[in-house]
Amino acid sequence: MSLLENRTALVVGGASGIGRAIAEAYVKEGAKVVVADRAEAGGIGVGSVPIDVTDEASVSAGVAAATGLVGDIDILVNSAGILTEAPLVEMDLATWSHTLAVDLTGVFLCCRYVVPRMVERGHGRVINISSQLGIKGGHALSHYSAAKAGVIGLTKSLALEVSGRGVLVNAIAPGPIETPMVAGITEEWKTVKRAELPLGRFGRADEVAPTAVLLASDPGGNLYVGQTLGPNSGDVMP
Repeated sequence: MSLLENRTALVVGGASGIGRAIAEAYVKEGAKVVVADRAEAGGIGVGSVPIDVTDEASVSAGVAAATGLVGDIDILVNSAGILTEAPLVEMDLATWSHTLAVDLTGVFLCCRYVVPRMVERGHGRVINISSQLGIKGGHALSHYSAAKAGVIGLTKSLALEVSGRGVLVNAIAPGPIETPMVAGITEEWKTVKRAELPLGRFGRADEVAPTAVLLASDPGGNLYVGQTLGPNSGDVMP
């Protein structure tokens, strides 16, 4: 039997990168997957729905559309995100605010519209994609690091609130991964970062996806509550 057979999953930000790899891994494990993204995400799962995680009305409509496709959501993955470089002393408020809106507030909104029904039903899994930079920080990435640290704090707090009701909430904090999002960072930054990594290389999205399968599975994920798992090439060793 596949690990996620008879489960439904909503993968937010699943059109590319880590989110897409997770969506594809879930499909292989038997889940009925809906991808929610601003970009078109054809060819994955049972369908896709448009969503802008910075807009509450869009999140509400996207969750409703996903539920219309597969019924109640068993697994929510929050993987929508943006990444830009800017030293704090040069950063404008719009850059800061937009990064937090996508990378942190978007996670809050998606949880707010999916988790209550999970609590009502007495079971569910939430997997929030953070970053190792939310643990250690990053040069010229204070906005991104702050947002991802916020995701870890949100994950722990929500886990405390709902784990007793059968909803398990955890985070994944990958290191640098070869994705379209990371492709926009300067080669200088990437060269320096590779040299810091004990593994000596960035990861691939398909190397992160198995962690998301573990956290969503039964019994594999049953004892993870408020945890942050780190497929990060050795960049952070808690």
